[in-house]
Amino acid sequence: MPIRWYGPADPDDPTYRHFARIVNLTLHAALFAAVNSGLWFVQGMRHPWTHLNWLTLGWAGLLLVHGTVVVLQRPQPQP
Repeated sequence: MPIRWYGPADPDDPTYRHFARIVNLTLHAALFAAVNSGLWFVQGMRHPWTHLNWLTLGWAGLLLVHGTVVVLQRPQPQP
């Protein structure tokens, strides 16, 4: 089931902003998976690329930081 926002798109709503951050994180993770799996496949088919480990680890670190920011900025539950 696709992610979908039900209701008016109000950029001032903290829940809506959090939802937008989650969608951006999901796109970031999908791009990471697609690009890195393709690069590792090409490396396996052709010649080794010595810097691919560093690229993957660096990007994974940025993805981890992005995920941490999304979790830390989640809105507080309303009573």
